Amino acid sequence: MLPSRPPSGADGEADGPAPAPATPPATPSAGGGAAVTARSLLGTAWLRIRRSRIALAALAVIVLMVLFAVLAPLLTGIEGQDPYTTRTSPDVLDDYGTPGLPLSYYRYPSGEHWLGLEPGLGRDIFARMAHGARISLVIALLSTAVSVVLGTVLGAAAGYFGGKVDMVISRIMDLFLAFPHLLLVLSLTPILQSRLGGTALDRGSLLPIASLVIILGFFGWAYLARVVRGQVLSLREQEFVEAARSYGASHRSIILRQIIPNVMGVVLVYATMMIPTNITAEAALSFLGVGVKDPTPSWGQMLNAAQAGNWYLTDPWFLAVPAGALVITVLAFNLLGDAVRDALDPKSSRG
Repeated sequence: MLPSRPPSGADGEADGPAPAPATPPATPSAGGGAAVTARSLLGTAWLRIRRSRIALAALAVIVLMVLFAVLAPLLTGIEGQDPYTTRTSPDVLDDYGTPGLPLSYYRYPSGEHWLGLEPGLGRDIFARMAHGARISLVIALLSTAVSVVLGTVLGAAAGYFGGKVDMVISRIMDLFLAFPHLLLVLSLTPILQSRLGGTALDRGSLLPIASLVIILGFFGWAYLARVVRGQVLSLREQEFVEAARSYGASHRSIILRQIIPNVMGVVLVYATMMIPTNITAEAALSFLGVGVKDPTPSWGQMLNAAQAGNWYLTDPWFLAVPAGALVITVLAFNLLGDAVRDALDPKSSRG
């Protein structure tokens, strides 16, 4: 009896009727094989991160914080408040026992003010937290992007070209790494803000944001550049780089298409670790009065306001809200960074 379809394997498969579902199992098998062999760096990292409940919880917190920042206008519109309106009337703020302290109804979360009102000016804490999250995350993400681009390109150039190029870039790295980072940022931020005054960036809250992005990004690339340089020193002798040279590829093409894609694991780990560092740096600078200033909301500026008026002594809630959000966000990014590092580490256990 002839089979209902041509045989797909050995000769023995032609004897007897071939069952209809004989070929479908090959499809998922082949698809699965292709998925494994063609899995990208990010795909491999995500596959391993999914196995960690801590990493998934950290990622969920980060996603919620990003949504909180992106949807700030919508959320504050639903609440019916904004981050700038002040309320100093006696029916909102205490005029007797502790002048400026919100009355009990306004001090803590309520249906009208979801996180209460801040002391002194009576502005809505939830609205300032939401819009402050936008400022803090934008500064952290943009400054990290600046550091990553500078560190990756300069580190790759130093490792690939060697010689005088490597010597010059390496000495610049040493110079940047030698300065106390916090003191340097503290001293240069006010200078840069005064220099940018009167330019196109001197509009509303754009000036302090731009100055912090430039300062934090420009002085945060050296460590990544050193790590990338060390990776490239070994990669430039690999066969695929020699093959690209033999085909006449330019140095720029080799660096951008062959070298940098092979160090993206290190760059990704550094970026996930650098974001919480820059969040903390922005909060510290705003807390010290050289970053984002009132009335522009940011988590660091809210901490500064709680400390400047000693409100944390009489109203700990005003300090606890931004401090708690800052701790949770930074912890989530750090946990995710650890998970990404472990996922991209070939020496770690794959389970």
